[in-house]
Amino acid sequence: MRLLVIEDDPDLNRQFVEALKAADYAVDSAADGEEGHFLGDTEPYDAVVMDIGLPRMDGISVLKRWRADGRTMPVLLLTARDRWSDKVAGIDAGADDYVAKPFHIEEVLARIRALVRRAAGHASDEMSVGPVTVDLRAGKVSVSGQPVRLTAHEFRLIAYLMLHRGRIVSRTELTEHLYDQDFDRDSNTIEVFVGRVRKKLAVDVIETVRGLGYRLQTPPGGER
Repeated sequence: MRLLVIEDDPDLNRQFVEALKAADYAVDSAADGEEGHFLGDTEPYDAVVMDIGLPRMDGISVLKRWRADGRTMPVLLLTARDRWSDKVAGIDAGADDYVAKPFHIEEVLARIRALVRRAAGHASDEMSVGPVTVDLRAGKVSVSGQPVRLTAHEFRLIAYLMLHRGRIVSRTELTEHLYDQDFDRDSNTIEVFVGRVRKKLAVDVIETVRGLGYRLQTPPGGER
């Protein structure tokens, strides 16, 4: 999954990016509201972490503009303000959740996982299709209870397909949601990663829908 971090404190921005990448997310970042608004308005993100007190354009204004323009990605607001009115303003502007500073990175990670799950219609960090299970919290994949070792990019791919299981996901959508702006997006990259994941899973759960993309579904005769 691909996330956007908008935070003007350089140390906190860096900590977020490092923690999220360590949790196998693709991450883009911005240091002010104008840049953040532009990225969120032009790139597809699965969730956004944004400070309210941003230079050039505050977080509430960024959020209002996104929602007015029909941008529906989940947004987690960060605020150092302790007044209930600021929290209400954020929720009324379209925020999906908020965390007050100071906070633990682990709490933010948990809230992001919850936002991504809910946006895709799931209640648990652990999801299964046939014998394949993906645990978003632990960052692990197993087949019939046996762990499968995947690279970060391979995990993002199977996790994204799992979140959207049963639906055809195009190669373009996978590319946009799995890789940050700096990734070298060769046209064959997705096919290569799908091939690797299929080989490692050794079960037929990733269907190629010719001309459209890929779909994760229970194989014929497979268990749920």
